[in-house]
Amino acid sequence: MALWYSLADSILSRLDAEAAHGLALRALKSGLLPGDRKPDPASLGVSVWGRHLANPIGLAAGFDKNAEVPDAMLALGFGFVEIGSVTPRPQEGNPRPRLFRLPEDRGVINRMGFPGQGLEAARVRLAARPRRGFVGVNVGANKDSVDRAADYVACSAALAGHADYLVCNVSSPNTPGLRNLQGRTQLTELLMRVQEAVTASGSSAAPGTVPLLVKIAPDATDDDLDDIVAVCRELRMDGIIVGNTTLSRPSSLRSVRRDETGGLSGAPLAALSTDVLRRTARRVEGQFPLIGCGGVGSGADAYAKIRAGASLVQLYSAMVYEGPPLIRRIKDELATLLARDGFASVTDAVGVDLR
Repeated sequence: MALWYSLADSILSRLDAEAAHGLALRALKSGLLPGDRKPDPASLGVSVWGRHLANPIGLAAGFDKNAEVPDAMLALGFGFVEIGSVTPRPQEGNPRPRLFRLPEDRGVINRMGFPGQGLEAARVRLAARPRRGFVGVNVGANKDSVDRAADYVACSAALAGHADYLVCNVSSPNTPGLRNLQGRTQLTELLMRVQEAVTASGSSAAPGTVPLLVKIAPDATDDDLDDIVAVCRELRMDGIIVGNTTLSRPSSLRSVRRDETGGLSGAPLAALSTDVLRRTARRVEGQFPLIGCGGVGSGADAYAKIRAGASLVQLYSAMVYEGPPLIRRIKDELATLLARDGFASVTDAVGVDLR
């Protein structure tokens, strides 16, 4: 851990987890945090959806819910950044406290419930920024919405012109009933409506060309995966993010906070999320890219997801404990592992454990 972040962490760790997150956002908006100016090794370059990224390490949705700091996060060395989840209307989310550190386990539990400033606030910020880097937009539904599919449609249509890719988040465990949208019938209807809306929106890219992904739960059963992947293949979706937080609780958890209600993320999620990624990749059969998310805290974690079928990898919770210096360390470790195993690029290693 870099000395400057070690000093900052000594302060942040004494604060309520959500207050510390707010302070981190203010620091990023100030422009005072040092960026990553070291060029990434050529082996980390990856091409997806017609775009070339300098590295496959991305920031998962949840950190920058309102599109306040996407460019600041790109400057820290991420290959791509995902903002959101964005809902049509502003909402408070669930009552506080709702975000808990599990330091003994290097994990986090949250029951945020999609708090955010709403669609219009995110749209204004995204429209005002220069289109640089690779920034995805994750969309969700308001808790009290009668027609949740309509919420995804509204957000996707309004934000397609400002997004390098769109994600329908149907897997948050903190909005009651949301995961029911992963069912075959519900998912088909939702994604068809979103596809039609994005095509009709006439975004700044050619209409209908914004990559559209779906984010699924790591708690998905084999039957769930059969349905989800079948729908995504039939509708020619552009990708799946595997996965969100888990409602399960490994018996190895030691923290006194382990029984808090909400989704578990961080290191305790690594094995489960990589396993469901592998099972998803076998069903997808290379028809579209996968993004591996859950428990990434090292180059080895990222490499495991790549070998299991991920073209890109995302993280968030590990940043709580190691801060921005973690990004460079993961990239350097990943490059070393690729070279050790004789892979000239990330692409060469994608899915090798499936063969």
